[in-house]
Amino acid sequence: MTPDPGPPGRGSAPSTHRAPVPLTKEPDPPERDGPGPGPTARERGSGHRTHRPWSARRLPAVLVASVILLAALAALVDVIAVRAGHPAAAWRRHLADELAARSVDDVWILTGAAVAAAVGLWLIVLALTPGLRRWLPLRSPADCPRLRASLDRDGAAGLLRDAAMRVAGVGAARVRVRRHRITAHAEVRFRDPRQVKDDLTTVLGEERDRLALARPPRITVRVRRRAG
Repeated sequence: MTPDPGPPGRGSAPSTHRAPVPLTKEPDPPERDGPGPGPTARERGSGHRTHRPWSARRLPAVLVASVILLAALAALVDVIAVRAGHPAAAWRRHLADELAARSVDDVWILTGAAVAAAVGLWLIVLALTPGLRRWLPLRSPADCPRLRASLDRDGAAGLLRDAAMRVAGVGAARVRVRRHRITAHAEVRFRDPRQVKDDLTTVLGEERDRLALARPPRITVRVRRRAG
């Protein structure tokens, strides 16, 4: 019998029964801006690369597609009827006569042009703006930049209001969340209102940071002593 060689030491040869290691490339460790733990530069800047989600614009798309489809079908059916030897439809003859008889500065021509321009401008605005203004984008993780998440404004306001009610001296609180500002109104039952305001600002700032918003809004706190 030969003695058990035991676990290989530093200078021993590798064992042939060692488990295979998968040949996958490990991600590089994130670089730190300074010594010690803390958020990396990529984590701090990831919020600025996260954009608000874009709305699908289903209703405007359905309306525009329906109008174009109906107009195209009506024109196509009339053209096929004319090619088959039938007279043109009355609506097309009436439209051609009206367009030929009216001048460019006619009231109805100007009204139709204004409506068409307004609709076109509306569609351009819808195409160039993301919409979904009630949703606040959250920061994407540094190791998964394609991950997207959003938080409803009412939900964020509810969380901030609950945090405000935990401050000593606050009897009632209202929080309103917008894209660039968080406005909090609080009624003070006891304590100095200035101290309550400072505590509210600190607590709301900490709660806002926990929400991990891509663009943290500014915080405005207004307090008043409760009457009676």
